Amino acid sequence: MTQAQLPTPSPEALAASEQLCQHIRAQIAANGGWLPFVDYMRLALYTPGLGYYSGGAAKFGTAGDFITAPGLSPLFGGCVATTIAHVLAESGGNVIEVGAGTGQLAAQILAELERLEQLPAQYGILELSGELRERQLQTLQTLVPHLADRAVWLDSLPSEFTGVIVGNEVLDAMPCEVVQLHDGEWQRRGIVANDDGFAWESRQLDPSKDAAILATCATWPQIPGYTSEIQIEAQGFIKALSNSLKRGMILMLDYGFPAGEFYHPERSMGTLIGHYRHHTVHDMFHFPGLTDLTCHVDFSAMYSAAEQSGLALDGYTSQASYLIDCGILDRAAQLDSKSVEYLRTAAALQKLLGQAEMGELFKVIAFSRGLEGATAPGLRGQDRSGEL
Repeated sequence: MTQAQLPTPSPEALAASEQLCQHIRAQIAANGGWLPFVDYMRLALYTPGLGYYSGGAAKFGTAGDFITAPGLSPLFGGCVATTIAHVLAESGGNVIEVGAGTGQLAAQILAELERLEQLPAQYGILELSGELRERQLQTLQTLVPHLADRAVWLDSLPSEFTGVIVGNEVLDAMPCEVVQLHDGEWQRRGIVANDDGFAWESRQLDPSKDAAILATCATWPQIPGYTSEIQIEAQGFIKALSNSLKRGMILMLDYGFPAGEFYHPERSMGTLIGHYRHHTVHDMFHFPGLTDLTCHVDFSAMYSAAEQSGLALDGYTSQASYLIDCGILDRAAQLDSKSVEYLRTAAALQKLLGQAEMGELFKVIAFSRGLEGATAPGLRGQDRSGEL
């Protein structure tokens, strides 16, 4: 589908996008006429009141730009809760969910933890968007009203936390650097403003300031025009989670690859992509603030960040292996095969587990500190840690 065929934003949404564009243009001008892409992505996604994740546009479900796993079936959150319950039984403490979206996953986890008699006293939600905080509260009050008062919204990570920190599709939304090989030199991609909006423009990397970027791309294929992303902020986020975690587990679910696949010669254009109203968009400047921008996760880099922070790797596997080990098929089998719920669940399982769907592209990685018990459910299946 061409950009001309994409749904047209409402006048209100269009006005908000143009207001954000003016803000970005001002930032470009203040930075000498050029802005690294990582800064553009941060502005497009997180500018207060205007960015994709901090504005008021619908983002999730059929009315939004994409559907996440918790929106497909409550069995997903039930499986995640199985892992969490196992850890809490050993570590004690509470749960923090990072970037809770609509609140569906939080509701599913709380409901299952109650059934497993492993409810935490507090379910923290680290969410920067005021609009999403309101939506999450409404979801909890609707789906698990008797448990909604356990939810507490956080502005930052606690200095010392015991329990489980979970994030579903969080790392892919963190601003990334984009680097390209041009005339035998790695260049940092950025943006400039023009009459049509914004355009790409590359600049040379500074060895004194960009040592971390140069060290990473030095291992990439030496293919003219080769382009890829470096998730320095996501790596920093893993380190921040580690600094907060006194005892317990960090559980991250997202789409991506280990470095060997991420930086494969055949993936020469990188993984950066946009999502707009359930359509894939390759123009990173398509209605800023209304289009989600993401890149796949380099799980090797996340593992390296965790290892440097003193965390243990508890497991790395595909979403399909994780959910099956958590018993998702057994849970589905308990449904009435003649019910509408069963039919919906069967369709959801195809998406969640299918090799051509989310089952293989999405991965689950878990880090821990101070845990000595048996491997948690979900991580006892196909271990792919050797790929990292």
